[in-house]
Amino acid sequence: MCEFCVQHGEGKRWYANARNYAMDLESDLARRGFIVDFIRNFEKGRRSANAGLAALRFVPRPARKYFTRRPEASARKHHFGQPVPIEECAPIFDVATNITRLPCVCRGAMKPGSDAESCCIVMTVNKHDSLLSEGFRDYSGGPASRGFERLTKEQAIAYLRSAEERGLCHTAWTFITPFIAGLCNCDLPSGCMAMKAVLKGGVRIMWKGEDVIRHDRELCTGCRRCIKLCPFGAISAAPRQNGVIVDRKKCWGCGVCRTACAPGALSLEPRLATPDVAAAW
Repeated sequence: MCEFCVQHGEGKRWYANARNYAMDLESDLARRGFIVDFIRNFEKGRRSANAGLAALRFVPRPARKYFTRRPEASARKHHFGQPVPIEECAPIFDVATNITRLPCVCRGAMKPGSDAESCCIVMTVNKHDSLLSEGFRDYSGGPASRGFERLTKEQAIAYLRSAEERGLCHTAWTFITPFIAGLCNCDLPSGCMAMKAVLKGGVRIMWKGEDVIRHDRELCTGCRRCIKLCPFGAISAAPRQNGVIVDRKKCWGCGVCRTACAPGALSLEPRLATPDVAAAW
């Protein structure tokens, strides 16, 4: 299991541990304040992060770890994420029964008049209406932002399935670790800051998932529809043959590619059970 599972999982995957959702945001003022500040100051933080990532391009690769060490340590302590397969989202909603879909801050939700898509999910054990009202007090969204939509578990799962059909992966996020309150649905082109930081800048503010994809060549029909859906570019067309190549070292274990595979040639298996990627987090 990943480091978070060892520290916060109590024998489970860390995001499956009910203790990590059982915080009262009305009385936990420090955590509540962190979430509100995170939302309201996201644009400022995003500009700073973009500037830092741009500067990293001029730093020799061997020296980059020196500059990324501090933001990575801060992320693990405050706001860290990991892909979660859709089948493991249902148990999360069983625990965190207050579910709200809201505009994505990475897509520019805090810019007045923006058209940021409502694709992020906040889920907590207790009600969070006043928290969202405070955090998004000055927000004004465009036609693609449906405001703040309360969802049932069934509605939330249905939305996640529709997100997968567009190649968006689900990632669970802490707000002062190990408390989990957010489930994002992102890919790199949509502007996900976390994916940009990791994939483009090499700053580890999220880990690969607990699972990794397995490709059954005998079941594969070579339709190649999975290539377009993979958010991490781990699947490519096989040269000189009708099929695909799966690079398991690039796989983040989100499982989104399975949505496009009618014959079931793609499946997930525990990362630790596969020696070729067991240490690739």
